[in-house]
Amino acid sequence: MDDAIPHPVEVRALEVCGLPLVVRRSGTGPVVVCLHATGHGARDFDRLAWRLGGDFTFIAIDWPGQGDSPREAEPASAGRYADLVGGVLEGLDLKDVLLLGNSIGGAAAILCAANHADRVRGLVLCNSGGLIPANPLISIFCRHMARRFEKGAAGDPAFPQWFARYYRQVLPRPDAAWRREEIVAGGVHAAPVLAEAWRSFAEPAADIRPVLRRLPTPILFAWGLRDRILPWFLVGGLARRIPGARIACFDAGHSAFLEMPEAFDAAFLDFIASLPRPGA
Repeated sequence: MDDAIPHPVEVRALEVCGLPLVVRRSGTGPVVVCLHATGHGARDFDRLAWRLGGDFTFIAIDWPGQGDSPREAEPASAGRYADLVGGVLEGLDLKDVLLLGNSIGGAAAILCAANHADRVRGLVLCNSGGLIPANPLISIFCRHMARRFEKGAAGDPAFPQWFARYYRQVLPRPDAAWRREEIVAGGVHAAPVLAEAWRSFAEPAADIRPVLRRLPTPILFAWGLRDRILPWFLVGGLARRIPGARIACFDAGHSAFLEMPEAFDAAFLDFIASLPRPGA
């Protein structure tokens, strides 16, 4: 598929929480706010907007230090990102939005929906963070990963090769190759933010399962079953206990909307059709 998007893309910086946060906007229709995984960027959602922008307005946010947004002093965490999303919703006066969050973006979507329930119509959680208990074993693993990225940020010559191998596991399917190559190319640049995020995952506050259980918002769990970092067997029980939640599983890694676009789109549109009309 050509990278050109048939719907005009507006790229602009919004002043949010004292930071010029870059967003990409395209399409026409009900608003979908897209929140990417750490080390990725708003371009993750370009082809989703290419496919569905005739029916929806997609607003994709570049987290600080990723994509086109500048770094900030505040460390990366789902809580910080939720505040930024809330600032975007308020700054653009967005209502009846769907939040589509991947990885840390999913955790940020959950927290934002809890804080801005009057603005959020539904959640699509793609291999979302925050849904695994921050027990000692998980915390050890997260700190190990943080040290990996700290070494990369410090100039470890072995880091680029390791990161490329790592991302062949994170996004294993051919449809995601275009984006995987871009993410790998930016790995050294993103390493400091990745280290901060992984440090945050080791903290007790990273476990936001109680927040999810209290949400009245309709939810679609769109999960890639090949994900080794956020495996479905650790999340599926929780998802099945959420009243009214929908579940769509894919033979994909961390980001089914990149790896299995046709199957993801079908599940996404089916979920949208189940929601009350905006403003109803």
